[in-house]
Amino acid sequence: MQKSPATLFFAAALALIAFSAHAADPQISLTPIYSHLEFERPLSLQIPDDGTNRRFLAEQTGKIKLLSADEKAGEASLFFDVTDRMGVEKDFEEGLLGMVFHPNFKNNGRFFLTYSKQGPKRLVLSEFQVSKDDPNKADPASERVLIEVQQPEWNHNSGNILFDPKDGLLYLTVGDGGMKNGVFMLSQKLTRWNGKVLRIDVDGRTGDLPYGIPEDNPFINDPIACPEIWALGLRNPWGSAIDPETGLFFLADVGQDLYEEINIIKKAGNYGWEYREGNTAFPLRAAMMAPLGKKPDVPADLDLEEPIHQYDRSDGLSITGGFVYRGKAIPALAGHFLYGDWRFGNLWALHYDADSKKMDANYHIEKPADLSAPTVQPTGFYPDENGEAIVLGWKGNIFRITPAQ
Repeated sequence: MQKSPATLFFAAALALIAFSAHAADPQISLTPIYSHLEFERPLSLQIPDDGTNRRFLAEQTGKIKLLSADEKAGEASLFFDVTDRMGVEKDFEEGLLGMVFHPNFKNNGRFFLTYSKQGPKRLVLSEFQVSKDDPNKADPASERVLIEVQQPEWNHNSGNILFDPKDGLLYLTVGDGGMKNGVFMLSQKLTRWNGKVLRIDVDGRTGDLPYGIPEDNPFINDPIACPEIWALGLRNPWGSAIDPETGLFFLADVGQDLYEEINIIKKAGNYGWEYREGNTAFPLRAAMMAPLGKKPDVPADLDLEEPIHQYDRSDGLSITGGFVYRGKAIPALAGHFLYGDWRFGNLWALHYDADSKKMDANYHIEKPADLSAPTVQPTGFYPDENGEAIVLGWKGNIFRITPAQ
């Protein structure tokens, strides 16, 4: 039977749409860089906004190395070694956990670290300064401790730190205190910092505190709440970033048995742990509450934020968040949040539409042929000085995300 012109036009339109969608699908390669250097569990790559384009690589084992712009270099200098002030019970999740430069680092030389200490077990947020004699060295004697978060166990510390690009306030993400099942039940308690996003002013002072409490923090007038709290209900956040273009605060939260999730962090937002994992009721909560004589039900008046995306155990076991790509090398990734799974080595690029408040794309940009031997087990995704993506690997390897060869 002969097809009508309208039918042919419709078929051609569908084919064009399908072709366009396929053509726009981003294809990438993982290109090794700094292959002549050895690293131990790199987890943060920071480039201060001071015009020097210096790259500072923090290793979980306690060293911060200054990398050459030459990605084929055979040497890296030591900027700072904090191993003598750290305390580690189990190095899988403890150690040097976060690094960020002050927005005005060019003029004040200040930077911030998070690291583990023991006796009592805690996560420390401290300020340091570069040496007055050598801008490529830190001043070990300059430490100013800002916050110490008590940690019941060795895991679920978090320690991500970042500055809001608009107002210069510092955010610190903190895990729920460790173990499994949310047994300490700290994420929902406003009296504790655990399982929270904290927000402070490192340039101000409130009372005797070594930092300022921003006046618009949501719980500042609650007499029992920690006034530093910005958001709550987190389990083990790892990988957070604020997109300078949209102001959206992306945060990846590591799950337990069901889901890994990505959230958009909002003021006073409650992200559900330990009431739920992802968007699903946490199945072990009822069994945990019974011996305590408590009801497992979520309070009726509790308003929980939904994750913008989650994936189950078929895709991975431990999420690593990244940043919103704004580089030019791969136009199809522009505006996408890069993230991956630490265990399986899957990498994705997610696009979130701020108007509809929904994820409208999630590209699977790296799928290992053998999930037991992934190309990279990502510990972090960071932009270089040009906004191009670099992926840090747990086993010491570092890659660029480049257009497919």
